[in-house]
Amino acid sequence: MTIQWFPGHMAKAKREVEEKLKLADFIIELVDARSPSSSQNPMLHNVLQQKPKMIVMMKKDLADSRVTEKWLAYFKDHGISTVAIDVNDKADIKRVVQTAKELGRTKMDKLKEKGVNPRPPRAMIIGVPNVGKSTLINRLANKKIAQIGDKPGVTKKQQWIKVKNEFELLDTPGILWPKFEDELVGYRLAAIGTIKDQLLPLDDVVVFVIHFMQEHYPKYLEERYGIDRDMKDMWDIFVTIGKQRGALESGGTVNFDKVSDVIIHDLRTGKLGNITLETPPYNA
Repeated sequence: MTIQWFPGHMAKAKREVEEKLKLADFIIELVDARSPSSSQNPMLHNVLQQKPKMIVMMKKDLADSRVTEKWLAYFKDHGISTVAIDVNDKADIKRVVQTAKELGRTKMDKLKEKGVNPRPPRAMIIGVPNVGKSTLINRLANKKIAQIGDKPGVTKKQQWIKVKNEFELLDTPGILWPKFEDELVGYRLAAIGTIKDQLLPLDDVVVFVIHFMQEHYPKYLEERYGIDRDMKDMWDIFVTIGKQRGALESGGTVNFDKVSDVIIHDLRTGKLGNITLETPPYNA
């Protein structure tokens, strides 16, 4: 199954990124720690490869810390400066600033060698929708600058933001690529709320989540819903969860749509546990 979705404002945003790229000294790419590979935008790789880059793995507080460490090692092995953060942790924000300073220092040193007065390094920050970009920008600037929303696609325009006196940041709208050739990528991004819930049938996404958890996080399913890894009939699973969580219609019938909403909400808010939906291509 190929999932296609490319709103006009995202095509425009891609063009603007390409146009403004020459103004940036380096790139800060945000990914979701729960799905670090799937939340990278392959469409921008060729565009950005000419620039130094750091990766910020967002929402580490919702991800499996053991898998996060594997991803950090994986990106390091590929020569990419990477930090995993919780935007509400001040120490993590300082690590982002420090890593960005180190990445921008090379360009500033070259300017000094040419006799050019030093200026703050300039970074372009990119990421898929709903990865937490606006929240991070506000933390970095220590004030509310970027608009925040809980739905994909809130940021619509580009703006330069000063981060203390350390560097300048060019915000860009969240950009998705035209289509997902791998349906698992679509399911992962739908599960964590990167793409709009209307794009994929929610019950299909929930079935993906349950199967994944039965294989990788059976304890969480058992603790939250009383579902064990040997339950295979999805009808029975939905009925069990619906009765246990009160997702019922009048007369006591289980409402499957409500069950799907409950599971997705529990996953996205961390109530299901700290879960990462993919591991590195090799065991880092």
